[in-house]
Parts: sequence; C-alpha cells; structure tokens
Amino acid sequence: MTDFYAAPTGVSLGDPVPWFSARSLNGGDLHLHVNAGRWVVLSFFHELSSPRAQEEFRALVAQVAQVSEDRLVAYAIFTAPPENLAVLLPAPMPTLRLVADYDGAVTRLYGAKDMRRTVVLDPMLRAIAIVPWDNPNGHAAVVEQILGGLPEVDLAAGAPITAPALIVPRVFDFDLCDFLVRLYDKMGGEDSGFLLDNNGKTGTVVDHRLKRRRDLPIVVPELRERMRVPIVKRLLPAIERYFQFSATRMDRYLVSCYDSNEGGYFRRHRDNLNAGAEHRRFAVSLNLNRDYDGCDLVFPEFGRRTYRAPVGGAIVFSCGALHEVTPITRGRRYAFVPFLYGEEDAAKRLENNSKIAAGSARYTVGDDFLYPPEAPASAAE
Repeated sequence: MTDFYAAPTGVSLGDPVPWFSARSLNGGDLHLHVNAGRWVVLSFFHELSSPRAQEEFRALVAQVAQVSEDRLVAYAIFTAPPENLAVLLPAPMPTLRLVADYDGAVTRLYGAKDMRRTVVLDPMLRAIAIVPWDNPNGHAAVVEQILGGLPEVDLAAGAPITAPALIVPRVFDFDLCDFLVRLYDKMGGEDSGFLLDNNGKTGTVVDHRLKRRRDLPIVVPELRERMRVPIVKRLLPAIERYFQFSATRMDRYLVSCYDSNEGGYFRRHRDNLNAGAEHRRFAVSLNLNRDYDGCDLVFPEFGRRTYRAPVGGAIVFSCGALHEVTPITRGRRYAFVPFLYGEEDAAKRLENNSKIAAGSARYTVGDDFLYPPEAPASAAE
C-alpha cells in the first residue's frame, strides 16, 4: 500500500507534486521527498510486456545511464510485475529506482492511469514537464530533449539561491562550549539513532547507512539551566524577529559528536515526518568547536552550498527542510542540536504518546519548558 505526504490534488505544470512512499522492486521503501535537490524523472510504464513499453524503458535507461545521481534520479513505475526486467536491466543503476505500484495509487495520483507519461520535476519537486506517450514528436525524443537542456542543480532556479536558514553568532560563550566538549570527552556518547514509523508506531532505530553520530544526554539540572538561559536571551529573540515564531519549548539537551575515526555523517532527511516528531517546528545546530573538516549542513533543495555556524553560534531552520550533514573528514565536530516548538505543538506531542512504540521514550510534560511555567514568556529573562 502506498503512503502519501500530501492530498491527491492532481499534477499541473509549475505546481509542487504530492509526495509518496512506495515499495521498491529491489526491496525496501522509496520516498520521493528525499530526492528533492535533484532533477527527478517519473516514468509511468504500467507494465513491460509490450514492445512499446520495452522500447520506452530502454530509452529511459539510456537517458539516465551516464548521469550523476547527485544531478538526477529517475523512477520507473509499474502497476504490474515487469516482464523481461533482467534482460532489459541486467544490473542495478544508481540513478534508476524501480517502483512496485501494484495497487495503482501513484499512477492514478499523477494522472497516468489512462495515458502513460513521464513527469519531470525540478529540485523543489515541482512539475516542469509532462510528456504523454502519444506526444506527436515522440515521447522518448521529447524527454531526451528536456533532460539534455536541464542546467546544473545549483542553477535550477535561474539564479543563485540560499536556504531559509538563520545563523546567529555568540549564543553560547566559549567557556560553556569548552566545558561541554570536555564533558563529552570524559563521559563519551551513545550511538545515535533516528525516529522511524513502523506499523503506525514511532520508534528509534540505529542504521549507519543513514546516520553515524554519538550523543551524550545532559541530565544535570544546573547544567541544563546554564544552557537554557542563553538560548532564551540570545537565540529566541532572533527567531521571533526573523521567523515570526515564539518558541516556548525545547526538545533534547544533548551534546552530539561526529568523529572522523568512525566516519560521522547524517544523510538526507527531514525532522518532522513521523508521529514522534510532528511537534518539532525549528531545528537548532549550535557548534561547540571549530577544529574539524567536513561535517557541514547542506539544504539540497537550495543547491550544494554548505553552511556552518561559528563556535558558540547557531543555525536555525525549519524542521520541514530537507537537509544533511556531510561526512566529517578530519577531527571531531561537537554540537548542541535541540528542537524548538510551542504550546500547541507540545499538546500534539502529548497526544502522540499513544503512537510511540513500546520500549521507546514517551514525552514527559514539563521537562521541555523554555520559560518558567508560572511566568509569561514575554516577561522571562
């Protein structure tokens, strides 16, 4: 069964397309949203039993065979198990995903049930071309012409663009940064997982194909208070001014470490796509040290530019933004990485406790206040 991240509203040129998750013929799930930041080709074949379908499939394979996965990926979408696939595609291709849409949900969603077609998406997952198989100029020829004319991803908008990320310097003082680094080095960290939904329940899993990081939770109340105060006084006013959002809660007091000896990284992801994370509004990445290489933030939907906060400074961005942490190539990077949200979000988080998997930590009300409960946020210092 296919899962959708947006209501089926049809596909029109220029509009953002609905996201979907579907099964891969190679096993596992395919999630459209993580391929933002590339050109994306969605080809709807129905099946591969006819000579025409096989001809079109060969053309697609030839068109994407020599393209970098960082530039473009293609989905071949089937409503029936494809015949002769081993002959037509003897070996897997990094740029080609094979989708088992056997209930036809994705095909119907994109208007391809009655007329097979190819839909080309820009790096922000908006439709820039819809080519039906009955195109008078030839379906494969038109697709080839479109793909051959696509610019580099960084120029996809027609002008250089930057991510909607706020960099705020001088949030933590250097003494606090140094203390947290020394504390981590003394105590060590635990392998850091990520939230994943399975059968309607959110649990934490560790998968080094996606993420390699170690975290040290901060549990001493006095130290948590020492970290909370500068967040309230130095970071929240900037978020309210530039993002028009008044945060009242903060999730996670922990020091994270990406270590080049382990090959630390965090692949493409968004921070709010499951029940255990729906409450998150803004992510904070506050750097605690500078002596390392790599391990920078990238927002693929806005190009390949990297972002790094100064020591003691923070990068703040929407939890809905696709982002990744590039591999660390030298040294260690230490960071404080909480999430910010508000009162309505906290109520949603409490409600979603029923969707947390057995054995995973549930939300405890009151350990996330940014302001004393008895004082209004505007009066707190």
